[in-house]
Amino acid sequence: MKYNFISNRVNSIKPSPTIAVTSKARELKAAGKDVIGLGAGEPDFDTPTHIKKAAIEAIEMGKTKYTAVDGIPELKEAICKKFLRDNNITFDTNEISVGAGGKQVLFNALLATVNKGDEVIIPSPYWVSYPDMVVIAEGVPVIIETGIESDFKVTSEQLRKAITNKTKWIVINSPSNPTGSCYSVNELNDIGEILDEFPHVGIISDDIYEKIVYDNFKFSTLATVIPKHKDRILTVNGVSKAYSMTGWRIGYAGASKDIIKSMAKIQSQSTTNPSSISQYAALSALKGEEEFILKNNKIFKKRRDLISDIINQCKGLSVNKPSGAFYIFPSCAQLIGSKTKKGLVIEDDTVFCEYLIEEVGVAAVPGTAFGKKGFFRISYATSDKLLLEAGKRIEIACDKLV
Repeated sequence: MKYNFISNRVNSIKPSPTIAVTSKARELKAAGKDVIGLGAGEPDFDTPTHIKKAAIEAIEMGKTKYTAVDGIPELKEAICKKFLRDNNITFDTNEISVGAGGKQVLFNALLATVNKGDEVIIPSPYWVSYPDMVVIAEGVPVIIETGIESDFKVTSEQLRKAITNKTKWIVINSPSNPTGSCYSVNELNDIGEILDEFPHVGIISDDIYEKIVYDNFKFSTLATVIPKHKDRILTVNGVSKAYSMTGWRIGYAGASKDIIKSMAKIQSQSTTNPSSISQYAALSALKGEEEFILKNNKIFKKRRDLISDIINQCKGLSVNKPSGAFYIFPSCAQLIGSKTKKGLVIEDDTVFCEYLIEEVGVAAVPGTAFGKKGFFRISYATSDKLLLEAGKRIEIACDKLV
């Protein structure tokens, strides 16, 4: 009898769907197929020169050894200054954790705080990794449905109904992946009042897209809006998106020192420290000028408007224009049940996305991956030329359905 070495833990989760779509697009390109990939959550801008120079200098100065497990002191100090400067939140360095990307920071936090059976409330649509990370931590993801009518934002009333004595965390992601929706100060204040009513509950505020906002939207984070509950809020951020540093893998969090200490213990038994070189690059990012972010945002806004307008002209598709991030989340619900000339039935959003990549060579991510059927995600972090071509192809694909 063949022995099964694979754990039940691995069998209880799924691979990242966004990475799977990106990988499939690359494979098809390598095989010679003309594919436009709109699946990756990654800016197409290069890392700014001053950040790259800081990394080169770190290498030349021999800063290539192990560092403190959860971040060099200089970077932690820069993160404290960032929180104070941008968010008016005061943290000490022992309340800061640095990890190998925002994903690892969240992973560490959940492993460090969630016990078996603890519940973590996650509004849907959600970033694909939230529920699986909770499952790995032996917690229970509690999914709350939101809709396009509320711009995919959860209400305090919905949260109150979902909270039980087992609730450990609520996850709020603003600007959102996959929808680009952003919570206003008033909406965050309503959510924050829950911490007054339920003293056993904390909130994870995932702010990774903080600096990518449009149309004069003013970003606020939860710990700014309700500072009295700062110790019950885990504020997560990083340099991947705004600074075009996805591959450098640096994320960070601010929280109570007990949580941060526990996260460091988890990290000490996995990666140990994040890359020393990447940490010095991130230090330069947080201390340097940020004019390039404003320039990039103008480009992103133009792309958002371009692809949103095309999608809203496509038969059976509709989309809200988001206030942040670099995604749109169109509805394809009107096309469910339609057929191709070859007899393929578009049974759901997954089949629709498979149809797009096979029929017209456009790779997008089905909404089911984000816990929302009848939708799909498009990343507009690519060139105007490719977005225009992808939009034309999607329009052609929709017109072929009957």
